[in-house]
Amino acid sequence: MKEIIIDVMDNGEVKVETKGFKGASCLAESEFIKKYLGAEMERELKPTYYEKDGIKTTRHLPLCG
Repeated sequence: MKEIIIDVMDNGEVKVETKGFKGASCLAESEFIKKYLGAEMERELKPTYYEKDGIKTTRHLPLCG
């Protein structure tokens, strides 16, 4: 089941969380909320963002060494 959860904190900060989406569809499906709330301050992507059609991909970060 796909869900968009909107949490309004006591200080007025709003957090939007999506569940049940795969890949970048979560961003497209929740875009309308950003239009009403204003500028996005921070974004944290979940591991399901990197999944496409049931295929899990690993995001590699460059390391110095």
